[in-house]
Amino acid sequence: MNERTPWQGWRQRDGENAGLPAAKGPGSRRPFGATWWGKAWLDALEHRARLDPNRLGRGRSYARRGSVLELTVDPGVVTASVQGSRLTPYQVTVKIRAFTDAEWDAVLDVVSAQIGRVAALLDGELPPEVVDDAQAAGLELLPDAGEVRTDCNCPDFAVPCKHSAAVCYLIADALDDDPFELLLLRGRQKDELLSALRSRRSAGGDHPAVKTRPSGVLAKAAFAREPAAVPVPPRPLSQPGAPTAVLVLEPPRQSGVEGRDLVALATDAARRAWELASGDGDGGLGLTRDEDLARRAAGLLGTSGLADLAHRAGESARVLTNWAVAWREGGAGGLAVAVAEPFDVDPATLAEGREALTTYRPGAAPLSVEGNRITAERLQLRLGSDGLWYLFTQQFSDWTLSAPPSADPVELLRA
Repeated sequence: MNERTPWQGWRQRDGENAGLPAAKGPGSRRPFGATWWGKAWLDALEHRARLDPNRLGRGRSYARRGSVLELTVDPGVVTASVQGSRLTPYQVTVKIRAFTDAEWDAVLDVVSAQIGRVAALLDGELPPEVVDDAQAAGLELLPDAGEVRTDCNCPDFAVPCKHSAAVCYLIADALDDDPFELLLLRGRQKDELLSALRSRRSAGGDHPAVKTRPSGVLAKAAFAREPAAVPVPPRPLSQPGAPTAVLVLEPPRQSGVEGRDLVALATDAARRAWELASGDGDGGLGLTRDEDLARRAAGLLGTSGLADLAHRAGESARVLTNWAVAWREGGAGGLAVAVAEPFDVDPATLAEGREALTTYRPGAAPLSVEGNRITAERLQLRLGSDGLWYLFTQQFSDWTLSAPPSADPVELLRA
C-alpha cells in the first residue's frame, strides 16, 4: 500500500470551512503526466476509458487547486479523500481490474523472454515496452473502455463526479513518481514482480515462446467454408426468477436508487422476458402506461409497496388500489371498464343484465341504468366494450371489480 499527500496546507483548523483555494497562481494551469507513464495513463483515461469529458475537465481544476488531500494505491483500487464545498472531505475510490495470478504468469512469461526488459526491471526501471508485453499476453496494462470504475459519497450521480475525476488525474502524478504503481493497480507489488522475474531467470532452460494474439480469419475464407449447423436455442427456465447480479450488487450510493427497487424492477423485467421466451404471453410490450402501472400494482396488493408506487407515479393510493384490483380480476379489459366513463349502448343489449339483477339482487330497490351500467343498491353490472359483463360492488364511495368477467351475468351473480 502506497500513500501520498499531495497538498492539504490550505485547510483551516477549529472547524472553520475555508472553502476551496482559488485556482490561480503558478499551479492553476499545471499539466499532468510529466513522464511517459503519466501521459499514457491520461491518454487511456481521456480517450479509451469512456469517462465523461465534461466531468474530467472539472476534475482537473479540483486536482490543480489541491483538493485531493490523501491518496492511497492498493491492488486494484485507489482510495482518496477530496475536499469539496463542505467542511468534511468526500471519500473516493477508483478501481480497475487486478490481473489474476494466471494472467500475471502469462505476462511474466512474455517479459522474462526479453533479456533487455528483465534487466531494466531489475534495475528499478519500468520500460514502456511492458505495455506491448502485456498485449502479447492478451491483456491491457492501461485501462480500456469502461474499465475505470469510480465511486464517491457526494450527491452527484455522474460517473465520474468531479471529485473522482480529480483523483484520476492525481493518479498520473503517482505514476510520474513511481510507474510501478500501475503494476500495483493491476495487482502486483514491485518486490513481488521482481522476485518472480529473478526466479524465472535463475531457473534457466528454454524460455517460453512469446504469446501472440490470433490473427483471425479472412472474411473471404470464412464465407467459403461449409455453413455450420444453426445451434438450437436453449429452452427457457421452467419459471421466471430474479437476476442474480441485482441480488448481490448494491446500486451506487449517489444514484438515488434503492436496492429493493432495483431488485423489483429487474425481477419484473426477467418475468416479462421469460413470458416472451416461453411463449406464455407477450411480456406486456403492448401495454399502455396506465395498464403497466396497474399490472405492477396488482403484484403489490396488500403491501406498503403499492402506496410507494402510487406516490412515484403521481396517483393516489386509493385510485391505484382500485386499478390493481381491476387488473387482478379482469386484466386490461377489467381496467378499461373500471376507469371508463359510462357510455351509451342499445337498451336491448342490457336486457339480460337487467333480468339477472331483478332476479338475484338483494332487497327491492328499483334498478337504475346509466349508459352501460345497471345498479341495484350496492351491486352493479357493467357491460364492457368487449361484450363481457363485469360485476362491481360498492365499498364506501368506490365501485370495485369483484370477479373475473363473464359472458353470462347470471353466472357472476350466482358466484
